[in-house]
Amino acid sequence: MKIILYIIQKEFKQIFRNKAMLPLIFVLPLIQLIILSNAATFEIKNIKFSFVDYDHSSFSRELIDKFKASTYFNIVDSFSSEKIASSEMLKGNVDVILEIPQYFERDLLKDKKTSLAVIINAIDGAAAGVENVYINQIIQNFNKNVSANLLQPNNKQYLPKSIVSIPSFWYNKTLNYKTFMVPGILVLLVTMITLFLSGMNIVREKEIGTLEQINVTPVKKYQFIIGKLFPFWVLGLLLLTIGLIIAKLLFNIPIVGSILLLYTYTSVYILVILGIGLFISNFTDTQQQAMFIAWFFVVIFILMSGLFTPIESMPQWAQYLTEFNPIKYFVEIIRMVMLKGSSFTDIAPLFIKTIVYAIIMNGLAVWSYKKTT
Repeated sequence: MKIILYIIQKEFKQIFRNKAMLPLIFVLPLIQLIILSNAATFEIKNIKFSFVDYDHSSFSRELIDKFKASTYFNIVDSFSSEKIASSEMLKGNVDVILEIPQYFERDLLKDKKTSLAVIINAIDGAAAGVENVYINQIIQNFNKNVSANLLQPNNKQYLPKSIVSIPSFWYNKTLNYKTFMVPGILVLLVTMITLFLSGMNIVREKEIGTLEQINVTPVKKYQFIIGKLFPFWVLGLLLLTIGLIIAKLLFNIPIVGSILLLYTYTSVYILVILGIGLFISNFTDTQQQAMFIAWFFVVIFILMSGLFTPIESMPQWAQYLTEFNPIKYFVEIIRMVMLKGSSFTDIAPLFIKTIVYAIIMNGLAVWSYKKTT
């Protein structure tokens, strides 16, 4: 028993003696708890809603006003045709399209029934199901109001019996949750493996003393960093290849878009992650510190990437923070390319941001590496 107490005492002294470990143990988890408790939510809000009104009647305006009054929907825009609205959905600017047909009001009054077309982005099947419920509730309430207020009591024979909405789930017709999750999990695997390996790489050299031997050689800083980056870059692309094969063969995930485009983007994205890993490695003294810091950032990046919860449902300040989250870009692009078949034009803004991110992070990695002789 006495020996055990000595060992416990030694371990406590060892922990509190390491000044760098204390913030990692106590401060960082608190920050994560505060940020993620506010940002990560499964509530579906701020749904990007648009409509195509071919009728332009008082009834159609009344129905659209119902959606405008809802706290769940943000009216993005109205479009003159379903084709233009579909193009915006392909770019990720719209989640729901309500198509009001011509003679909507006339058919409702004369034939006692009519139909509406509702197009929902169903890559996230769970969110699409909830959105469909919200839409049906609003339409049913509108139908009741039409029956109760807009028609005269003496015209009961013209009362509409019902409005039938016909949802059309795009990009994930069966609302399969795996179709939504597998591409995102593949992003996590590529990110975590490359980040942890690169994060512990240089610091391991410090621990075993070989970094000093490298420093006395005439190798330049950028040569050293490139030499460190390349093996992990190849490893990341290999992981992507294996993941895509498993996604296709085991989960039957569709790959609608260009494989070449996906690999081109991933090759740039991995440079961002490797730059972050080497930057962390340059400022840490042990592999344990590097692992803790890498884990701190990767947890925040994952939960604020839109992988599990929609970014649009986060508070505005959290949405601003996600602009600095590289995983957000990869999750969005891999789903756009694999499931929607998006082209380079569709992902160009996100691609450009990732290239800028890669240049900055690798520039910082080279700058922060202190080569002493």
